[in-house]
Amino acid sequence: MTSTGKNVLLAAPRGYCAGVDRAVETVEKALEKYGAPIYVRKEIVHNKYVVETLSKRGVIFVEETDEVPEGAHVVFSAHGVSPAVRESAQQRQLIALDASCPLVTKVHNEVKRFARDGYHILLVGHEGHEEVEGTAGEAPDVVHLVDGVEGVDAAPQFPEDQKLVWLSQTTLSVDETMEIVALLRKKYPNLEDPPSDDICYATQNRQVAVKAIAEKCELMIVVGSQNSSNSKRLVEVALQNGTRGAHLIDYAHQIDDAWFDGVTTVGVTSGASVPEILVREVVEYLAERGYDNVEQVTTTTETITFALPRDLRPPRQAG
Repeated sequence: MTSTGKNVLLAAPRGYCAGVDRAVETVEKALEKYGAPIYVRKEIVHNKYVVETLSKRGVIFVEETDEVPEGAHVVFSAHGVSPAVRESAQQRQLIALDASCPLVTKVHNEVKRFARDGYHILLVGHEGHEEVEGTAGEAPDVVHLVDGVEGVDAAPQFPEDQKLVWLSQTTLSVDETMEIVALLRKKYPNLEDPPSDDICYATQNRQVAVKAIAEKCELMIVVGSQNSSNSKRLVEVALQNGTRGAHLIDYAHQIDDAWFDGVTTVGVTSGASVPEILVREVVEYLAERGYDNVEQVTTTTETITFALPRDLRPPRQAG
């Protein structure tokens, strides 16, 4: 960086994670193979640009499967669905393509296993989020949502011999989740940990990258949609780690020039469902306003990929 100029610190990793990449490609491949329209239950990922772009190509987004014509192709979003949704699709003879993130599916499987083994499950997450609804739907009688620190007091009492375990939504703030779990441990001394961390690798990596630049930035711009949990957490992490101001935007034109008063260094990152083109537009916008010295700060390199649903994979070559 220059000592006198206006600077941009570009966090890496940022943008698409493996689960989002798989989900978006699932819809694109379905369009190629089956033709429009392809129906998607809920938003395939929580990003306005992605949803609008796919809509223009013939994707129809619906709230529930009963809005899909019988026998049509429907894609389940990256956030996962409950068994009741799968059953509804089956009853309507829909051809379902499951774009659920494998890391979300892992949490679903944990819920089923712990419920089968007689546990009650304290699910740390946000009420109303699609991922939480799908996860809790695996065993609604034994899953208890803990939404924020306030949710700890509202959590039920259990008999002393009741087996308890906590699980979490995959897109939460790591620090906030650990704070909630610490409070849960005080309330439930016999609380067990999940077999592995539920917060996804990409969510954690993007938060670590923001922490690495937050103290050096007076302003953090997070590209992502308002309904994106992991994007909203990046704003919170930036403010908690030294950035004076932080804002969540979908597009560069939403940037307010008043944010730049007294700012010499701007941090830029994006949520896990954001295509890189939107970040490039923000960097170009900043360059037009003199913030043209760009440095990428990389905290880790991601190499994880997930296979497409079986029906959409290319055929194996003989030999």
